[in-house]
Amino acid sequence: MPLAASELILNSDGSIYHLNLLPEDIAETIITVGDPERVHDVSKHFDVIEVKKGKREFHTHTGILNGKRISVISTGIGTDNIDIVFNELDALVNIDFGNREEKDKKTTLNFIRIGTSGAIQPDIDIDSFLLSAHAIGLDGLMHFYNCSDEQNTTLASKLNSYLGWQNRHITAYAFDCDDLLKNKLNSNRIRFGTTVTNAGFYGPQGRGLRLSPTLKDFHQKLMAFNFLDKKVTNLEMETAGIYGLASILGHRAVSMNAILANRATGEFSKNPARTVEQLIQYCLEKIS
Repeated sequence: MPLAASELILNSDGSIYHLNLLPEDIAETIITVGDPERVHDVSKHFDVIEVKKGKREFHTHTGILNGKRISVISTGIGTDNIDIVFNELDALVNIDFGNREEKDKKTTLNFIRIGTSGAIQPDIDIDSFLLSAHAIGLDGLMHFYNCSDEQNTTLASKLNSYLGWQNRHITAYAFDCDDLLKNKLNSNRIRFGTTVTNAGFYGPQGRGLRLSPTLKDFHQKLMAFNFLDKKVTNLEMETAGIYGLASILGHRAVSMNAILANRATGEFSKNPARTVEQLIQYCLEKIS
C-alpha cells in the first residue's frame, strides 16, 4: 500500500520534507551533531564536499575523506528532532519515493553522534571522551513505537523499579549502542558509560535558575544507581532516541560525548571548542 501524501511528505523537488534531501545526497556513514555550525567543523576535514543543503536547523554536508563517503547532519537539540531526522534519513534509503512503498532490500546506515554532555560521577574528567555503551531515555519518545524486542528491557526495568518516578509520569526505556561501531571507535582514550537522555536542559536535568525542579533528588538518585557494576555516567538530550530509532529501523548507532561539564563537582570546560574539535578529529580518524 503506497504511503499517503500526508505521511511521506515530499517537497516540490522530490526531497524529503524537513531535511530537504534527496536519496543520493547522503552517504551510508552519517555523523550527527546538534549545532548547525558544527557541521562545518566536521566537513572542513573532508577532502571534497559534494553536497551542501540546509533547511531550518537541519544542515547537511556530504563529502569524501580518505576515499570514504561521509555525511554530517545537524539535528538540533532534543529527541523530538531526532524523531524527524532518523525517520527521514531512513526513508531516503528504504522507501522508494517513486511508488511511495517500502523497498524489499533494506540499506543499513551507520550513525555516529558527536555531541557534548555533562558527567554526574565525580571521577569523570572534564574534556574527556565518553562512549555511550547504554542509553536510558526519560523523555518518552520510544513509548510511541513498538520496540520491546530491541530494548534493553532488564536495564529499563531495574532503573524504573529503583527510581519509582512513574507517579511523575516518567518511565524509562533503554537501548544499547551497536557493537561493531563501539569496537571501531574504541581506544585507551575512551571511557564507556551509561547515558541518560531527557527532554530538556534545565528542570529535566535537575537544573534550577528561577524555577525549582520537582525532582529534588534527581542527581543523587541517578548517581547512586548501580546495575551489574555499571553506573549512570552522564546526561544529554539525544542519545537514547538515536539508539532506539536506529535499532528498530535496522541501523547501527554509537554516541560519542565530549564531557564539558561535571555536575557532581560543579566544573565546566575552560576550552570547550578545543575539546569538541579533538573529538571530531578522533572520530574521523577512526571511521575513515
